[in-house]
Amino acid sequence: MASCDHCGSTILFGGVQQGFRRFCGEDCAHEAYWGPKLQAIPETEIDERLSREHQGACPKCGGPGPVDIHASHWIYSAVLFSRYGSRSELCCRSCARRNQAKDGAFSLVLGWWGFPFGIMITPAQLLRNFGGLTGLSGPKPDRPSPELRKLIAVRMAAERRDAPPGRAE
Repeated sequence: MASCDHCGSTILFGGVQQGFRRFCGEDCAHEAYWGPKLQAIPETEIDERLSREHQGACPKCGGPGPVDIHASHWIYSAVLFSRYGSRSELCCRSCARRNQAKDGAFSLVLGWWGFPFGIMITPAQLLRNFGGLTGLSGPKPDRPSPELRKLIAVRMAAERRDAPPGRAE
């Protein structure tokens, strides 16, 4: 049996192959690739950029911040087939609410029609979207979420990798 080259867990089926390395999933593959690159970036640089991005304009609508990573949830069912998931997007609270309302309406109309998962998962997806719409769940507007921090750090690492030698921008 194979083991993950990042966390050491046993891989029974599947996994993610990157060259000669094998990982238990996308998360471990991502961490193994970006981990060393992220450690080279000073925390103060990440904090400065995080603050600017969080308080900046929404990349989706151009409106005022705060900007963070917001999720909306959906389900589609048809008799014995059900498919469900979540979408994450970097946007302002207003755009996030619009996405949650759209996915909630989609799920309300098309989520119930599958057995057994449509009947079981549709209420959960509707509640998750309702929590985001009302502000009961999701990122808090007064501080950036850990997910946004991770996104900013990875972007900074990618920018450094693409920069010409001698530049640490």
